[in-house]
Amino acid sequence: MSRLRFLYVIAATAALVATSIVLAACGGGSDKSSESPQTVLDEATLQGIESGNIDLSLGVKAQGPEGGNLNVSLSGPFQGEGTGSLPQLDMTAKAKGNFNGKNIDFDGGLVLLPNTAFVNYEGIEYEVDPTTFSFVESALAQAQREGGAETGADGIAACQEEFGKLKVADFLENGSNEGSADVDGTSTTKVSGDLNVSGAIDSVLEVVESQACRAQLAAAGPLPSKSEVDKAKSQVGNAVKSAHVDVYVGDDDIVRQISAQLQLEPQNAGSGPKSVEIDLDLKLTEVNEEQKISAPTSAKPLSKLFLELGINPIELLGLLQGEEGSESLGELFEGLAESQAH
Repeated sequence: MSRLRFLYVIAATAALVATSIVLAACGGGSDKSSESPQTVLDEATLQGIESGNIDLSLGVKAQGPEGGNLNVSLSGPFQGEGTGSLPQLDMTAKAKGNFNGKNIDFDGGLVLLPNTAFVNYEGIEYEVDPTTFSFVESALAQAQREGGAETGADGIAACQEEFGKLKVADFLENGSNEGSADVDGTSTTKVSGDLNVSGAIDSVLEVVESQACRAQLAAAGPLPSKSEVDKAKSQVGNAVKSAHVDVYVGDDDIVRQISAQLQLEPQNAGSGPKSVEIDLDLKLTEVNEEQKISAPTSAKPLSKLFLELGINPIELLGLLQGEEGSESLGELFEGLAESQAH
């Protein structure tokens, strides 16, 4: 599996975790600053999140050949619409930096509303016409049926629920309760420790391989095989030199922030980077507060974006239908990212 493909899988998984909107009821809580770190983590959850604001940032610094710096961010509000309906959201994504001598400068976004969507590309808004929107929904539903998963919004909600069940305690070891901490006005308990690389990967893979999620994720492109995952897991585990994690858990047991800093020294790197520093921060604010998401003004037809990018709508339809010879959505995203390198 190429480095680009592996990074894409990691980024896609992180984005899906970040945008998971779980419809389970919230629980009450109390001050946890005097509890053991393991107790705090055992009770920590991503369930009970119906709305809020996401702020995800990822910084990568690679030293050596083919190295460089890259900063990626994903932010915006989301609002659940109940069982059987897609959530509303207004997400902005940015990627800036340089790698292997190439500059990267991407700025885009997605607004999702009932029965319509808008795409932002390089600061310009494009409206997804009703026909295309319905076709995409139908194509995704077909992919879900072929994978044996629930279809439509129910299928996506089922996968989101699986991600909500991730056990935060599996991500951290040698924990220490650092006491109370404020996250944008919300009282939390901070637990610090070392990243349990094997436990974290196994926990995420358990969700990815679940019946509820596998078909959903496969719609974006072929998932890595078990042998590829095992190899990548071994490589990452051997490469990690240090990995620190801070988890901020609200009094209602809902995780409000996760920060991680990793230092990697890839084994047998060859012509690739000799060392890599990763700084990840995921913050959830305004949790379960009503979010107002509206359609952008003066949006252009989506067909103009297709024309600008040189995308043939007929080929895109074949891609969504999974026709033989069509590239996957993942390959399309990689191609768009490479087109930003100049």
